[in-house]
Amino acid sequence: MLVQIEEIVGKAGVKQDEPMKLHTTFRIGGNADIYVQPKNAEEVAELLALCKEENFPYYIIGNGSNLLVGDKGFRGLIIEIGRNMSVIKIDKPKITVQAGAMLSQIANKALEEQLTGFEFASGIPGTFGGAVVMNAGAYGGEMKQIIESVTVLSQEGIIKKLSKSELELDYRSSCILKHNYIVLEGVIKLEQGEREDIKQRMLALKIQRIEKQPLEFPSAGSTFKRPEGHYAGKLIMDAGLRGYQIGDAQVAQKHCGFLINRKEAKASDMLELINYIKKEVRTKFGVELETEIKILGEF
Repeated sequence: MLVQIEEIVGKAGVKQDEPMKLHTTFRIGGNADIYVQPKNAEEVAELLALCKEENFPYYIIGNGSNLLVGDKGFRGLIIEIGRNMSVIKIDKPKITVQAGAMLSQIANKALEEQLTGFEFASGIPGTFGGAVVMNAGAYGGEMKQIIESVTVLSQEGIIKKLSKSELELDYRSSCILKHNYIVLEGVIKLEQGEREDIKQRMLALKIQRIEKQPLEFPSAGSTFKRPEGHYAGKLIMDAGLRGYQIGDAQVAQKHCGFLINRKEAKASDMLELINYIKKEVRTKFGVELETEIKILGEF
């Protein structure tokens, strides 16, 4: 299997026993058997076809900003759609973006071109692909407000271009998630703005994040989805769990919706903390919290 993977992406693009803590914003996770960074859609399609043919487990990641990987790692192939697939092309007022481009990069490009509408995503530590899959949002903005179309790879190896309506973008969900499509690239449509206004908006949001989020610690952002009629962070705080800690996994003091790795947290500690929070909130308020982060591998 390793030889076949190397034939697709080249030996330089393949790593064995790769620590996943290097590839998640939690900075947690054991080793993946094989880790690759494909350079284009064709390589992604070939890898997918090979894994299906050999019945070999695989998982697609971007920046690992929404992911908790088990301490014993992942038995199979991790495919990172990241910096090798991160080209950003401007055709005002549209921007064509490969899936591996970081949201912060796109925001900076938009600022350079005086295009407004992407400021909300400037501080989200993820890739374009991951943001589309989850319809990422912050500070009143969501990907569905600016997406025009997305090109995906289906599980059958077919490349499809989906319009905004076909994407079924909703709160932290999309048809991409439902059908396990792989995002390859997309087109967003922004509006002409004033450079200084855009810059000031991005700066204001950065200040808000610094004030309200525990950016000094590794985390995966908001750990739980917002329950209907509630806010996850407030429920956790009202349950008396601010600062609650299992090992080095802790509910952030600054924002209870964030779980942080204080130093050397284990994935098992983080998972235990997640389950404890769910139980306490269910017991005290009758609300079922659902994780926003993905949980992968062996614990």
